[in-house]
Amino acid sequence: MLIKVPAVTAFFWIIKVLATTVGETFSDFINETLGFGLINTTIVMSIALVVILAIQMSLKRYVPAIYWLAIVQVSITGTLITDNLTDGLGFPLLYSTLIFGGTLLLVFAAWWYQERTLSIKSINTTKREAWYWLAILVTFAMGTAFGDYLGDALGLGFLTSAFIFAGAIALIGLGWKFKFINEVLAFWLIYILTRPLGASIGDFLAQTPDDGGIGLGTTITSIIFLVAILGSVGYLAISRRDDFNSKA
Repeated sequence: MLIKVPAVTAFFWIIKVLATTVGETFSDFINETLGFGLINTTIVMSIALVVILAIQMSLKRYVPAIYWLAIVQVSITGTLITDNLTDGLGFPLLYSTLIFGGTLLLVFAAWWYQERTLSIKSINTTKREAWYWLAILVTFAMGTAFGDYLGDALGLGFLTSAFIFAGAIALIGLGWKFKFINEVLAFWLIYILTRPLGASIGDFLAQTPDDGGIGLGTTITSIIFLVAILGSVGYLAISRRDDFNSKA
């Protein structure tokens, strides 16, 4: 197969943050605003994720629309996994963060043991792509728990949390630029941190002023970010600027 994932450009990180924000707000929109309920929302979104990933993995090359649809759906499902533990079962956010962090390390270790690489530039076999999507799902669940832990459990608030995550991402980026951190490690660290960054931004926009936000609501916030994602992905589908295979 050709490489099944996009090149890491500025557009990659922009759409990633937009997608994580939608994962936070859209899951709340279905669960709370529409009154679908946490369990029902989780079941429906999990089935949708399986269907979309099946389509994604059946392709032989990177297709922007399908890939980013899968990312949005993983974001929604990963959020719901953490919400079920926290809201449904009353599991402490710190424990959820540690459990998902440990699970992610195990996924990376098993992936490395079988493939000897964690680089996204090597996602050109079905097995590697399966490891890739499993790792991404766990990063979203872990990022949700970690973001909620800082913002809610520690009481830092959405905006302060967003600045903390953005600062951490900037430091890692500088570490990579000046060769203190290798490319693969920097990528995955930033990938993990963009999840709570997007969630903090989404919550800040959607939640009421009494809850630390500006009160746009989950509906308007979801629509704004979905439109931004559609515009960005549409541009990439036409320009192919992020397609490894078109650069070869």
